[in-house]
Amino acid sequence: MTAQSMTGFGQSVSQSENFVVSVEMKSVNNRFKDIRFKMPSTLNSHEIELKKEMTDTFSRGSFDVYVNVKRAENKNRFDDLDEKKVSQFIQKVAGMIKAEGVTPTLSMTDLLRSEFLIEQDEVNQDDLSGLLFSSFKAAVVELKKSRESEGEKLIKVLEKHLDNYKTQFKVVEGNAEHFKSNVEEKLKKRVDEYKALVNVDQSRLLQEVVFYLEKIDIHEEINRIHSHLEKFENLLKSNNDVGRQIDFLVQELGRETNTIGSKSTMKEISDAVVQMKLQLEKMREQGLNIE
Repeated sequence: MTAQSMTGFGQSVSQSENFVVSVEMKSVNNRFKDIRFKMPSTLNSHEIELKKEMTDTFSRGSFDVYVNVKRAENKNRFDDLDEKKVSQFIQKVAGMIKAEGVTPTLSMTDLLRSEFLIEQDEVNQDDLSGLLFSSFKAAVVELKKSRESEGEKLIKVLEKHLDNYKTQFKVVEGNAEHFKSNVEEKLKKRVDEYKALVNVDQSRLLQEVVFYLEKIDIHEEINRIHSHLEKFENLLKSNNDVGRQIDFLVQELGRETNTIGSKSTMKEISDAVVQMKLQLEKMREQGLNIE
């Protein structure tokens, strides 16, 4: 399954001799799945079946589905008039109007009420249902293509931000040893200064220095970042649902990056960490749009 953006659009139109049914659907990002329909009440009975098809096709997103029905260009409402019913109505009412001595007013559109139309609801319903499902299935296909196309673009953007993150990460790696030796040198200098002032337990002092150097060492974080980056790269190349996994890996990378930032007092590392965090935030934003 190709990675999909949760943003997309699909539409389709089906036509018969009597009707034209158009279906439009759009989707945006959502943590879960939310599907809303807006269509004529005569087609509401199909909503459950239509919703199931979307549920089977898409994993996440907020969906709006619009169904519009109109008569074919060569048809109008007057084609459905039942001449016999209209004739019977006129004959029945004519005598009553004459007896009352009133002057009636009648608009031709008054005859479009359901009681004057040919009773072919079942035929029309079958026709509309067939057009609805035809348009709906085609629109779902178009929506999926749209989401996949946007998904490919998002993956490329993510890969770019990931490369930027790795560039800054190399700066951290390159200064890791220098950072530790620099701190160790400063500690030795500070200890030598205090030796002249007070008696120092050399054994205890050595223990404290070793403990402090271990506490500020960032090699463990660097190793974990390498592991997370490998998983991230493999994930972007996979065909699985990647949205939630991207969010998880960004959180893990953020945790290790923040730890390095809190340990380091070296300007080069601190500056690199700021840029790494910026790229992670951009990746998180893009990942929210992926299914």
